[in-house]
Amino acid sequence: MEQKLRMAILDMNDGRPNQGMRCIRDIATMYSSAFDIDEFDVRSKNEIPGLEYDVYISSGGPGNPMEGDGVWDKAWYNLVGDLWQFNQNNQFEKKYMFFICHSFQMACHYFELGTLAPRKSTSFGVMPVHMTKYGESDPIFASLPDPLYAVDSRDFQLIQPDLDVFNHHGARILAMEKIRDHVVYERAIMAVRFSNEFVGTQFHPEADPVGMKIHFEKQEIRDKVIENFGQAKYDAMMEHIDDPDKIELTHDTILPLFIENALDSIFENNAILV
Repeated sequence: MEQKLRMAILDMNDGRPNQGMRCIRDIATMYSSAFDIDEFDVRSKNEIPGLEYDVYISSGGPGNPMEGDGVWDKAWYNLVGDLWQFNQNNQFEKKYMFFICHSFQMACHYFELGTLAPRKSTSFGVMPVHMTKYGESDPIFASLPDPLYAVDSRDFQLIQPDLDVFNHHGARILAMEKIRDHVVYERAIMAVRFSNEFVGTQFHPEADPVGMKIHFEKQEIRDKVIENFGQAKYDAMMEHIDDPDKIELTHDTILPLFIENALDSIFENNAILV
């Protein structure tokens, strides 16, 4: 029997229950015939995988992405650096990593791609995300409409990209925050291809309609959203959740295509090495 590839899921939620990890697990399980899948509780148990995995998915999570306890965050950054260096040193064997929200912000901080700053107010809900010219031709994003719709939940954001650093790494901005003509704030960078193997989004591509609906129909969650953001915002979000062309399409496209593209590349590279 042919040996399976290995996938590592990095839980960055600091022990807090959330829908995102369930969604990541569900998507990963779709590829369980190809991968042995292991999960690591990075922040609350200081668990971190080594370099023996082929594909890594690092989740969203709470808090300031520029702060850690000096243990888990250092180990996480070391892993990212080691995987990046591995890819630089190996022409055919590669490691693939996807960064979601908090992890995306940490990765952008690590690679010094721009300014990571607190938002004036929390961005929350189902939001339009606009493609750049690079996103329109990207192997993951090209099949999505412009704008695509995604679940957004963040208190920090990447702005003011350092294009010299982007060019040095060969990184590309794939998507930007919704256009807001009525405010003067800069638009956040919402998706980046760091390299052929590393991709990340500041939104939550793993979010699925079923889980979102169950979560936001809970009385205490519903009341909290309405209190913080208003009834109209809540109603619009619930309407978007039900639309199959919005977060369902994003859920069905981005992470699955990342995994499938990684699989294709691994098989192609293995064929070259044989």
